[in-house]
Amino acid sequence: MATGQIFSCSTQALFYNYKQLPIQRMLDFDFLCGRETPSVAGIINPGSEGFQKLFFGQEEIAIPVHSAIEAACAAHPTADVFINFASFRSAAASSMAALKQPTIRVVAIIAEGVPEADTKQLISYARANNKVVIGPATVGGIQAGAFKIGDTAGTIDNIIQCKLYRPGSVGFVSKSGGMSNEMYNTIARVTDGIYEGIAIGGDVFPGSTLSDHVLRFNNIPQVKMMVVLGELGGRDEYSLVEALKQGKVNKPVVAWVSGTCARLFKSEVQFGHAGAKSGGEMESAQAKNQALKDAGAVVPTSYEAFEASIKETFDKLVEEGKITPVKEVTPPQIPEDLNTAIKSGKVRAPTHIISTISDDRGEEPSYGGVPMSTIIERGYGVGDVISLLWFKRSLPRYCTQFIEMCIMLCADHGPCVSGAHNTIVTARAGKDLVSSLVSGLLTIGPRFGGAIDDAARYFKDAYDRSLTPYEFVEGMKKKGIRVPGIGHRIKRGDNRDKRVELLQKFARTHFPSVKYMEYAVQVETYTLSKANNLVLNVDGAIGSLFLDLLAGSGMFTKQEIDEIVDIGYLNGLFVLARSIGLIGHTFDQKRLKQPLYRHPWEDVLYTK
Repeated sequence: MATGQIFSCSTQALFYNYKQLPIQRMLDFDFLCGRETPSVAGIINPGSEGFQKLFFGQEEIAIPVHSAIEAACAAHPTADVFINFASFRSAAASSMAALKQPTIRVVAIIAEGVPEADTKQLISYARANNKVVIGPATVGGIQAGAFKIGDTAGTIDNIIQCKLYRPGSVGFVSKSGGMSNEMYNTIARVTDGIYEGIAIGGDVFPGSTLSDHVLRFNNIPQVKMMVVLGELGGRDEYSLVEALKQGKVNKPVVAWVSGTCARLFKSEVQFGHAGAKSGGEMESAQAKNQALKDAGAVVPTSYEAFEASIKETFDKLVEEGKITPVKEVTPPQIPEDLNTAIKSGKVRAPTHIISTISDDRGEEPSYGGVPMSTIIERGYGVGDVISLLWFKRSLPRYCTQFIEMCIMLCADHGPCVSGAHNTIVTARAGKDLVSSLVSGLLTIGPRFGGAIDDAARYFKDAYDRSLTPYEFVEGMKKKGIRVPGIGHRIKRGDNRDKRVELLQKFARTHFPSVKYMEYAVQVETYTLSKANNLVLNVDGAIGSLFLDLLAGSGMFTKQEIDEIVDIGYLNGLFVLARSIGLIGHTFDQKRLKQPLYRHPWEDVLYTK
């Protein structure tokens, strides 16, 4: 066990098992104390590497993250404190690994419930190698104005209230972390504050004892008196009694052992800590208090009188000239986190993203204001979900059925079209699903599947301006623009696209009006008089029928319809639908274990 000071204003730690709040509290304490360097040198998160962004005062800093203890210790050789926030299941193994690192001197184990046999091994190794274990089941420790472990001393407000931003003259040790916070406040009220405070933890076998730390405090010149808060159960306090009797402690010790109320109960009582359970008269609070008093410690008559005893002892040391009370300093203002300031109403901040289609706050996500559970309970289909997320309203059933029809009919068109071909070639090159899918999607455009919006835009403009099919087609010809939605590489006037026929049949049966579709059919009649392949294709059918859906439903204004066409909603249908087929082609090639594709040279015209 170390015999003197274990922390300083240059102490740095490695933090095991990333927890944002306790690390940020350590960094805020550093800033409060005027430290030049952060007390957290690195973070160890098994399986992760990189950096974590945190604040050091006003400045945002990046703290390295390491995946292994050995790597972290090698990267930060000056960090000699290991703060272990692992669960009780892995705390012992990770703590032992840290103790075996030559750079680590102090290990703090936060977890409760560490197996006692494992704790005994840690204690044995630490003592044999002159290292310090604080915990298990501890909140940690603090050196005022220099360094603190994790959540020790609680919030910044409490730290300022307890004057922990600068060193005092009192060494404090306790089993309880919660009572440590209370005692820091008590000590600050009646003395110049603490110099160092340690909570050894409430387990039956703490890594270091009350007497270990009192003996350390005795060797620290800045510590002029010690305050000890013990509890019933165990015999740890008796090692302090022996140290006092043997004259190993030559500074005043004010001590109290909590748990005197246990005698009021007829049966044995287990208090909060695993070790707070009296196993006989010697382990009772009364017996321990008496033994400490007989050994020379200042022991009050009750916990309520503890504060007065501390004050009396401190005042006496001041009178004797052994303590010169520390001058007060004004600590710097810790910048408040934006989220905290917003919640308290102190500031307002603009948002960076606007979303009107979905909301993942609350108990369940919602689409277009409709909770997920309602979507399931009402048996909504894919078309209904698209209507909520794309059009921000619940469309009539015939509309959502039409949307689903479009998706089904456009899902695939064989392996020879450009999108499928690209996807197949990419999949056969050994690329992953997303890469294969994207390579096919990138071919969608004016020449392949991307003409739905243009077809709707031109058909709508011509119909709304009352152009005859002749005027429309010839006008487009003069501009050098092919009529979108008209023409097919395979289909002819005597071999129509079955998909177009199915869509038209559904619309004539269910839509209130099909004026745009009928106009597109009239245009087709005219173009077929010019060439037998200038038929209404699936792009033209979907484009014209979607105009009828939007106009006939009575749920969209003219401005909204124009915006929907302009933004690219209708091409979105083809992209969504064809993704299904492209994913299928990817799986098909991988299932067939097809080799890398190489285009046959016989199919290439080589020319100068």
